[in-house]
Amino acid sequence: MAVPRCPRCGQFVFLDELGCRHCDAPLGYHPPSLSYQLADSAGIEIDGERWFPCGNRAWGCNWLVDESAGTGRCFSCSTSRRLPPQSDTVAWEKLADAGVAKRRLMVQLFELGLPITPYYEQEGGLGFDLLSSLSENAPVMIGHANGIITIDLAETLDARREALRVSLGEPYRTMLGHFRHEIGHYYQRVLLTTDALWDECRALFGDERASYREALDRHYSVGAPEGWRTSFISEYATMHPWEDFAECFAHYLHIRNTLATAAAAGMVLDASRVSGIVDHDIVPDADYTQETTEQMLHDWEWVSLFFNRVNRAMGQRDLYPFELSQPVHAKLDFIHRLVTPYSPTR
Repeated sequence: MAVPRCPRCGQFVFLDELGCRHCDAPLGYHPPSLSYQLADSAGIEIDGERWFPCGNRAWGCNWLVDESAGTGRCFSCSTSRRLPPQSDTVAWEKLADAGVAKRRLMVQLFELGLPITPYYEQEGGLGFDLLSSLSENAPVMIGHANGIITIDLAETLDARREALRVSLGEPYRTMLGHFRHEIGHYYQRVLLTTDALWDECRALFGDERASYREALDRHYSVGAPEGWRTSFISEYATMHPWEDFAECFAHYLHIRNTLATAAAAGMVLDASRVSGIVDHDIVPDADYTQETTEQMLHDWEWVSLFFNRVNRAMGQRDLYPFELSQPVHAKLDFIHRLVTPYSPTR
């Protein structure tokens, strides 16, 4: 995991920042190097190419775009196929908030080395329809179809998203979570390239050729089956094999990114502080490409426990309110084996 730092003063900065809070340097994120550079409206030379601030910088996008791209929009913004009309400034404020989660997703995909073919280059390529059910006064269904991910920008509103989380009985619901779940649908189609992989996937998650409409109706009429926690990562994962895969893919991204963040900060859980519970220090890894899934999930068990205790100390819900059964371990292992061959560190 590349740790974002200010190119002028070297201080840590967040992925969504337009300027360094320590030295006021204007920041531009350079996707090829996974690093911040100085943003200059006149452009900046990087490895023989000239990079400019994204045309959507006024709406919070801090990425740079290559002069040769032929567009004023960065790669992340260029994958947005449909947007609210620019005259709708309320919807565009929500779009700016959603853009933070979308770019964070993109950075992780780059770090993992996963292939991204945009919709404008190939039928079925990745694209985003970012629409608002509030400003358009019409329902917007979050979902994925043939490479296009649809997101309801209204869910950037905390009160609306929390109301949906409670009404649907979900322990966790965030904008980044939506993006990671829906990208799981996209990558199930992209990464499963052989009949053998599909057979293994169906053995673990179920046959995705089962009627989705019937599964949807059944889920919202009777809910998750009794004892679902023994085999599934969430209630929603029980609905259909597609949703089970996407939920597990999202959690894989949650786990990898949080462990990498802990590792980047030098976090170590000292075994001597919990004598008799664990006999060795827990040292999160920045990159589990060369590690087994079980090692990753062992580290995650202790790191997530620590973060859950921190959240409770602040009067918040658990950071990671999920239990990972052995069948879920097997599903996450399948995803780990799908993803790691693409890693640039292999």
